[in-house]
Amino acid sequence: MSKLVIVESPAKAKTIKKYLGSDFEVVASMGHIRDLNPKRLSVDIKKKFAPKYELIKGKEKLADDLVKLANKSDYVYLATDPDREGEAISWHLAYLLGLDLNDTNRVTFNEITKTGVKNGMSAPRQIDIDLVNAQQARRILDRLVGYKLSPFLSQKIRKGLSAGRVQTVAVKIIVDREREIRQFKPEEYWSIDAKFIPKGSRKAFPASFYGDREKKIKIENGQQAQQILNDIDGKQAVVDKVKHGTRRKKPAPPFITSTLQQEASRKLGFQSKRTMKVAQELYEGVEIEGQGSVGLITYMRTDSLRLSEDALNAAESFIRSKWGDKYVPKEHRHFKSRSNAQDGHEAIRPTMIDLEPSQVKSSLTNDQYKLYKLIWERFIACQMAECIQKTTQADIAIGDYIFKASGYVVDFDGYTILYVESKDTADEDKESELPPLEKDMPLKVKEMKPNQHFTQPPPRYTEASLIKAMEEYGIGRPSTYAATISTITSRGYVKRESKTLIPTELGEVSTKLMEERFPKIANVKFTAQMEQNLDTVEEGKYEWVQLLTDFYGDFDKTLKQAKEDMKDVKIQLEEDKTDLICEKCGKPMVVKYSRFGRFIACSGYPECTNTVKIVNKLGVPCPLCSGDVIVRKTKRGKEFYGCSNFPECKFASWNEPVNEKCPQCGAILFKKKGKKPVLFCRTEGCGFEKELIEEE
Repeated sequence: MSKLVIVESPAKAKTIKKYLGSDFEVVASMGHIRDLNPKRLSVDIKKKFAPKYELIKGKEKLADDLVKLANKSDYVYLATDPDREGEAISWHLAYLLGLDLNDTNRVTFNEITKTGVKNGMSAPRQIDIDLVNAQQARRILDRLVGYKLSPFLSQKIRKGLSAGRVQTVAVKIIVDREREIRQFKPEEYWSIDAKFIPKGSRKAFPASFYGDREKKIKIENGQQAQQILNDIDGKQAVVDKVKHGTRRKKPAPPFITSTLQQEASRKLGFQSKRTMKVAQELYEGVEIEGQGSVGLITYMRTDSLRLSEDALNAAESFIRSKWGDKYVPKEHRHFKSRSNAQDGHEAIRPTMIDLEPSQVKSSLTNDQYKLYKLIWERFIACQMAECIQKTTQADIAIGDYIFKASGYVVDFDGYTILYVESKDTADEDKESELPPLEKDMPLKVKEMKPNQHFTQPPPRYTEASLIKAMEEYGIGRPSTYAATISTITSRGYVKRESKTLIPTELGEVSTKLMEERFPKIANVKFTAQMEQNLDTVEEGKYEWVQLLTDFYGDFDKTLKQAKEDMKDVKIQLEEDKTDLICEKCGKPMVVKYSRFGRFIACSGYPECTNTVKIVNKLGVPCPLCSGDVIVRKTKRGKEFYGCSNFPECKFASWNEPVNEKCPQCGAILFKKKGKKPVLFCRTEGCGFEKELIEEE
């Protein structure tokens, strides 16, 4: 063995090994090898915020093995992911292995294909210390905010709370939307919807009231609507104007991280964390029948819309061979990235353009196939010809009033033959094809219907729309969206209701406290500016220690003042109150939290130490004794389902019983979770089973 290549994951190592051959040993570091100790601050504030990195617990043997492999190798290449995080992992590995930071031993792969690996290995460079410092600055910044603010929130609101720089703003965005919804006052308005039939035709087409010949009229109430209907009653409807046109619709750009997460949420129902997990698998390599391990997509953490000329040429050839010349635009379509994009990588695209999803479906998991298909179709469509629609707009006059109708027919489908982008709202294109219409053509009124409406409040955020908002505000970066949403939901600041995100009382109370006491941390613009500052560190134009110094002085002063002002204040959440009275001292019982979970305790603690377990009833009768089925936990914390009458009743199950009876034998059914959840009957000899389709 002469050359050692270190990557993050075994899957990535396996794919790269295939392309490098026997002269190279490719191993995985399993992510970060060193980090800040999770049990303490691990930052020396007085010594220019010096971080105290340690070997991550449990990786001692791995570290020893890497050192031995490096010592036996003639050369070591550090091939971690091509972003700040990957650069920092390489820097930590260089420290661990005693490598010279001036060596050109850092290689990156935008795609893990034969060409991508060859190009990466042919252009080794030094570790980019500016990238490393930007990552260090973010890591220490978040550690300072989290470890300084979390104890304060835990003391003032609820034990065990955590604070975060980006998560605070993400929760605030959701809370602000909820405040808008509560303050919203609906306004009444009316519409008049009509259907007309041209002379000599039997097909009706829809039109909507617009106004009179001079201006648009807003119908504010039912009386006004009825007056208009009275005015036009019995009068002839006539086509007043007809305008024909052509509308050219361009395809959506290829995916970047944020738009991939949004579209996977809308089209596939994937949460952002799930999307990024599957995208990582597609990037690092999956076993394809007849080809071995193959990286199917380019790097999935990117905010750039740039595409390589090789990819554009390959797309053009594929489109021409599959659909013909008319589906190929006159020139390659290029897209402009956002002004604050780092542009470090290409957009997300398939690595092998001619490898259609159907060809690899049998080698992929269901999630991998769905996401690969989405990425492949979006990229191919973005290089296809425009969709051309022939449009018609008509004004229909009845007396002094005008109704408007619009419609279109597809003249050339273009890219829509393959892919159409989804939208955040349910507003679908309501236009339909109109019959041939000419000026002064008389029309028969088939229907004239007044409809009452009320203005609607802004919609709650979904994962897709929240990611879009965070991107537009400049909050976080492509690699942080999924982690941020996962954090705010898992820690109880936000809950999911269907696909929407709703702040909990905890989220609203903590946001209010942050706004009052730490206005900068809870300020969207301040957090966005901090992201720009981190980008400036990456560019080598802002010293990372100076960034931390500039931030910490004001933050520390604000925290000390908040502690002083609120030293005797404890915020009681409504959701922590109960209707129970302590049987020992008569005081109210409240919900409390420990590292073992929730429990009920006397509010008179420490004078009274009475506690009660919280029992989570399923509302399903025990199949053995008809007692209550409750959620229980093993000594290691794993959940199972048992009878409340234990130990008299021995019923227990890993699978959840449900309030549904078997159609074959009448016994209670159980739900088996997994990639394909099913309802099944446990009765011996029955064998009933039904697949469940669950929304995420």
